[in-house]
Amino acid sequence: MGARILVIEDNPQNLRLMTYLLTSFGHTTTTAVDGQAGLAAARADRFDLVLCDILMPVLDGYEVARVFKADERLQATPIIAVTALAMVGDRERILSAGFDGYISKPIDPQLFVREVDGFLPEALRSR
Repeated sequence: MGARILVIEDNPQNLRLMTYLLTSFGHTTTTAVDGQAGLAAARADRFDLVLCDILMPVLDGYEVARVFKADERLQATPIIAVTALAMVGDRERILSAGFDGYISKPIDPQLFVREVDGFLPEALRSR
């Protein structure tokens, strides 16, 4: 069946690659190119998972995660950081900001969908 996944990413190449991989494995994707558009999409529809970049214009991923966890309608939806931030302390800072998990960039096309599936209930994982 696959999951309904919101991908919030400002880099067009990364956005294209992630959505291509996810849809190829049976997931349905909706995209947003900044945090503000991502929050609007999340409030307008229901998603099983949100993948969110950190460094974006308009509203960064940290603020998106904070808003998600403060909003009763959104807080149950897992939000996963997909980011190149990989310095000492970044992972802890990202998780303490409200993200439920972390996938590092550059994404590995061979592993990406399996990593995403790890954050989904078994019934929604790719086949």
